[in-house]
Formats: sequence, C-alpha cells, structure tokens
Amino acid sequence: MAPLFSRNSRKNPADAMVTLIGKPGCHLCDDAQAVIEKVCAETGASWEKKDITEDAELHRKYWEQIPVVLVDGKQHDFWRVDPKRLRTALGA
Repeated sequence: MAPLFSRNSRKNPADAMVTLIGKPGCHLCDDAQAVIEKVCAETGASWEKKDITEDAELHRKYWEQIPVVLVDGKQHDFWRVDPKRLRTALGA
C-alpha cells in the first residue's frame, strides 16, 4: 500500500529536468556540473546549463548563490550539490 502523502510524487526520474545556473570560470559551477552530469546519467533525467551572465533576470535573482540547481523549475540547491539529495529529488 502506497503512503497517502509522499514527499516525491514523480513516477519516473527520466521525466525530470535539472537546470544548472552558473557562469564561466566558476569552479563551484564546474563541480556542480560534474555531480549533475553523473546523477542525470544514472537516473535518465535531462539537464541543461544556463549562463547567469547572459540573462539579466537570472543574474538579479541568483547572483549571490551560484551555482544554483533547479529541479523542474524549482530551486533545489545552491553552492554545493549533494548527489544523494539530488537523486532523492529526482525520485531515484
């Protein structure tokens, strides 16, 4: 029997979109990208990268937090990405 209230209602991690918001030359962004690439490869989730220096709205919203990770458009993490926590957010 499934629980009535689940923390993660995603049925398939491959349906998820992970977005990395960062900037060129940012070592934390490079570290975050490595984690995201690995987790998404394992789970089948899609991912994309957005450059904060090319988008005024992203710059205004996230400048002091980069790298920022979104899962399906909602902020998941910033500065450091924990692979276990990301897998959980993807439903894996």
